[in-house]
Amino acid sequence: MTDSETIARVLDAAEKRRLERRQFLRSASVAGLAIGGSSLLAACGSGDKNKAPTPTPTSSGSPSPTPTASTPSYDDTDVFAFALNLEYLEAQFFLRAATGSGLSDDLTKSGDGKTAGGAVTGGRKVAFTDSVIAEYAREIAADEKGHVTFLRTQLGSAVLAQPAINIDGGASGAFTAAARAAGIIGSADTFDPYASDANFLLAAFLLEDLMPTAYRGGMIYVSSTVLREAIAGIGATEAYHSGLIRSTIYTSGNSTLIANAGKLSNLRDSLDGTTDDDQGVATDGTGASNIVPADPSNGIVFARTPAQVLNIAFLTASKATKGGFFPSGVNGTITTSAGS
Repeated sequence: MTDSETIARVLDAAEKRRLERRQFLRSASVAGLAIGGSSLLAACGSGDKNKAPTPTPTSSGSPSPTPTASTPSYDDTDVFAFALNLEYLEAQFFLRAATGSGLSDDLTKSGDGKTAGGAVTGGRKVAFTDSVIAEYAREIAADEKGHVTFLRTQLGSAVLAQPAINIDGGASGAFTAAARAAGIIGSADTFDPYASDANFLLAAFLLEDLMPTAYRGGMIYVSSTVLREAIAGIGATEAYHSGLIRSTIYTSGNSTLIANAGKLSNLRDSLDGTTDDDQGVATDGTGASNIVPADPSNGIVFARTPAQVLNIAFLTASKATKGGFFPSGVNGTITTSAGS
């Protein structure tokens, strides 16, 4: 099968009904893309560590999709492995919130089966009072599990085990730390994302809103056009999720919920650098909807570098290798957040 035929199958499957798409991802029928093998990477030259660029900041501070010749440099495997760390986190949160159970052990161990997945702290099924929000949670959870399956299949033997994950709402939980830092709760209070529909939406907003910017920022490091198409597809799914969560918060009519989403947006903005790119779900001063956090001059969603993504995942504005949702750090070659 040629590369063009392979990606055509991916796109065709994406247009079928949701169940078929999920089955497609789980069965990894795009084996021709597999990073763990050598054929495609040899053909596209993605083993060359000198080919990947660092994003160039635009005037708004968002990384540009135009590559420049500078360091650090990552190859396709690096980017897919980094994305898998994020998808582990999302899948464990949404699956536990929606169903009460996380990923199976076979979806968290290393590709060679020798390393078990890291422990997950926290997480339980939410007793949703709104059946629509519950259905959204189940749908997103299934998608995130599909992303884990897809990325693991593409990485093949290069799959790294799930790192330790903290999705707890207790005193030492990552969600509590984020809520305290954002000013949603007091310094001695806790934030349980599984206690109510509103708390779940805020936790989902904190994580899900990060993903479209992460995939846009990581895409320029991928050399293979075929693999870039796959990353774009996952990023588009995450954008749907993000828009859905943002819309649900805004249309709730709950002014406190909307304001707290804004506080979490400000927190992300304070962690990922000096630019003011992140946006809440309502326009400051007017209260008008702001479902898409895009540059108003061009309607394009901003991007974050992998290091900036880790600033938010680690809940720190400093250079670090662990913290927050990843108490022992992430696995792979992209492991350090940006320094302030």
